[in-house]
Parts: sequence; C-alpha cells; structure tokens
Amino acid sequence: MTFKTVLNIVGHEQRDGDVKLAMELCESANAHLSVMIIGIAAPPPVGDYASVISDAWLAEREADVEQLGDCVEAFEGLLQQRGLSADITSDYVETASADEAVGLRARYCDLAVIGPDLLATHHLKYRVANGVLFHAQRPLLLMPRGAAVSLSPKRIVIGWNSTLEAARAVREALDLIDKADDVRIVLVDPKTSDRANGPEPGADVAAYLARHGAKVTVERVASGGEMAGAVLMQHARDASADMLVLGAYGHSRLRQRMFGGVTSMMIDAPEIPTFLAR
Repeated sequence: MTFKTVLNIVGHEQRDGDVKLAMELCESANAHLSVMIIGIAAPPPVGDYASVISDAWLAEREADVEQLGDCVEAFEGLLQQRGLSADITSDYVETASADEAVGLRARYCDLAVIGPDLLATHHLKYRVANGVLFHAQRPLLLMPRGAAVSLSPKRIVIGWNSTLEAARAVREALDLIDKADDVRIVLVDPKTSDRANGPEPGADVAAYLARHGAKVTVERVASGGEMAGAVLMQHARDASADMLVLGAYGHSRLRQRMFGGVTSMMIDAPEIPTFLAR
C-alpha cells in the first residue's frame, strides 16, 4: 500500500501541533494531506430543568460552531503557507455520532493519523480510532509526543499472533515493511498449533515477507506474566524501532473496555509510532 492520501483528525479546541506534524509527514512522503476538524456538540438538556437551561445550551452550541469556523480558517491559512497539497473539512456532531462521521471521511484516505494532542484527550481519541478502524477499515498511525515519525521507517517491529487482524496490519504496512532495513517479527508466548502458528511460530509470515524482499528475523519472547502490549512496546524500545505494527481489536470493543487489551494500551500510551489495522 502506497500512502498517497493521509487523513489527520483533530478536535476543534486543539492547537495546530498535530496538523503541523501531519504536514511534515506528508511533505516527506509526497502525500496529500486531508485535515478533518471534529466539534463535539453538548447533549441537549433533558428533565425538569431543560426549559431553564436551553438558552445556555444553545449559546454553548453557537460558541462551539463559531470556534470550529475559526479553527478551519486558521488551519486553512497554515496549509496555504506551506504550499502543501491539502484539503480541510469540518463536522459538528453529537458524541455518539463521531465514530460514524470519522469513518465516512476516512474511507477516502490510505492512512489516518492521530497526533499527540488528540492522543491526550480522554474520549475523542477512541471515537476517532473506532471510526477509522471499524467504520472505514483503514489503517491508523499513532504519533506520540516527541517521537520522530516517518513513512520510511528503517527499523520495524511487528507484533504477530497469527490472527486475521495481525495479517491485515502486515498487509496494510507492506510498503513500509518492504523498504525497511530491519524488520523483526515478535511473538509473545507463542504456542505451536496446526491451525494458527504452525510447528514453527512466525515462520510463515517471515517467508511471506521475505518473498517481498523484506529483511526479516523472527523473535519469540516470553511475557514473564506481563501484558503482551507492554512486552511488545518494551521490545520495540530495546530494538530502537522506528515503528511498531500491530493488528487492532482482536477482541470485541466491549471486552477491550471492560478488561483492557493491547489496542487500548497502545491508544492510551504509545511510546513509539504505532501502526494499527484490522
């Protein structure tokens, strides 16, 4: 997959840090940047006091819409200054509709990116991630604060567990993997089986990638009782990886919310650029 259109989603209350980071990413990759600004509408008042506070609620919504417009204008000026191939859209939606709104827009990109400012939000980042991964089924790149982000990573760690989600992530990241100098396929506590990992866990995906010209090695590591996500992130740090590639939401979103999981851990606290797909 060659990434020709990159979508960056930001909140209407954010500053321009995430957009600037996405601009640098697209300039280095000669890609078109689409910016989507999301405004989350306050829920309508209900109950006995609805009539009393309805005016305040309307005023809040009007202020949000005005702020959203100001944000669009500011970002348009920023994009024009850089002379980058780009477009910008905005949407003002209820919280429950944010996933779908993002998903509809993300269907027209090759890759969506979330920057550090959006990652610092509590709820919007999950709405955006769900919209991209479920409603659009596009890959998502998490760009943590302070990390050097590139679409030409030299060293990649792939978290592999033979699931459909992991296979999809590898396929979506294939263009990055092929060009990397060092690709490490990491399996945490792998078990041999005829249906999943086979007699030599990781060998099948390594052979597949090697046929594409990737420089791959397979590393099987023990968790020592730690969560798989923490083990993978530590392994990626130890390897000085430029990017971690993972399948997203191998379990249901409900189970992820209730018990946690690798995907939730990465969205909450990515330490290096993390490429997710499902």
